Amino acid sequence: VQLQASGGGLVQAGRSLRLSCVASGIFFSLNDMAWYRQAPGKQREWVARIYGGGTTSYADSVKDRFTISRDYAGSTVYLQMNSLKPEDTAVYYCRALRGITSSWGQGTQVTVSS
Repeated sequence: VQLQASGGGLVQAGRSLRLSCVASGIFFSLNDMAWYRQAPGKQREWVARIYGGGTTSYADSVKDRFTISRDYAGSTVYLQMNSLKPEDTAVYYCRALRGITSSWGQGTQVTVSS
């Protein structure tokens, strides 16, 4: 299983970024996909999840600003992040979940300057 995340960077507050995570080695359509983030000195926290059928859910802190989506043909999950805030600064990780198993990708750094 390989989950390759990309798209992070340094942006000013109020701007947007789109993260991508390309999955290989899994039956993509059978997995729920999620994004997590970990800020310096803090625990990793869940950000958003998209289920196999396309239903989505979000952490309250990102609701109405972030949008998770998936491209089945490209086995890719996206996280569109709008109206970014300095508190969104973190390493963002994608995760594939199926039943009791899950796989993590490497992180991509997002830094939001004020």
